[in-house]
Amino acid sequence: MSAPSPYAASLARIPRRDRALDVLGSRTHLVEYGPAEAQRTLVLVHGFRGDHHGLEPVIAHLPEFRILSPDLPGFGLSAPLEGRAHDIASYAAWLDALLEELGIRGEAVVLGHSFGSIVASAAVASGTPTPHLVLVNPIGAPALSGPRGVLTRLAVAFYRAGAALPSRLGFAVLRSRAVTRIMSVTMAKTRDRALRRWIHSEHDRYFSGFATRDMLLEAFRASVSHDVSEFAADIASPTLLIAAVDDDITPIARQRELVALFPDARLVEIPDVGHLIHYETPEAAASAIREFLA
Repeated sequence: MSAPSPYAASLARIPRRDRALDVLGSRTHLVEYGPAEAQRTLVLVHGFRGDHHGLEPVIAHLPEFRILSPDLPGFGLSAPLEGRAHDIASYAAWLDALLEELGIRGEAVVLGHSFGSIVASAAVASGTPTPHLVLVNPIGAPALSGPRGVLTRLAVAFYRAGAALPSRLGFAVLRSRAVTRIMSVTMAKTRDRALRRWIHSEHDRYFSGFATRDMLLEAFRASVSHDVSEFAADIASPTLLIAAVDDDITPIARQRELVALFPDARLVEIPDVGHLIHYETPEAAASAIREFLA
């Protein structure tokens, strides 16, 4: 039984429209929130193994914006990319094509969370125009090097095994509730028991929404082979980094170094939270976004 969302009432007051469109061979599912006539449009890019649900708590605190939240190809209700690897270059090309298909390329603010921060940064650095870029819990350091390198290599081995095993067993391993719960418990920092229950429930419901084992392995390799620092110097758009002081994925010291790599960027630090800003402190994130775009 899923735990009740603390943000459900606020989200329910925001208009919602589901859409589907073909982008680079992927039948892409997209949810549009907020007033169609809003002055600002944001396009969101969610994290690894997530879908559009993940950023809904932030959306719930931004009712005045028009927000388009797609499922990345191969995740949620979106089909995998056709004839392309699920790597950063392909995801960046998909994002650019999505904005073009929607007729908002160069007009929409682009926001990426976690893995989505790499995709969004790669797209903008390679020529996707946006008036502003927002990165929440940006991946700001190489995952395969440094003190976390060994853990990352173990995770690569896990995803490789999941892809190599017989289909039924491979899916069972990759969708293991025990693995999902370990990840969720590790990343959640809140001491609010009700909020923790809801976070675990969200991961249980949506963390296993991937299309195939091979595309999941490709996407995971992409997520640990690149980081935002590769693209920062080539991003001319004003950029907001929203980072967590207690993030275990990219330490706050690295985020302070990362912001200096951009030509025009500012950093907002949120205390007492880790890699789940979007779940634990969405109001603070929304306030930072609103102030940045004012």
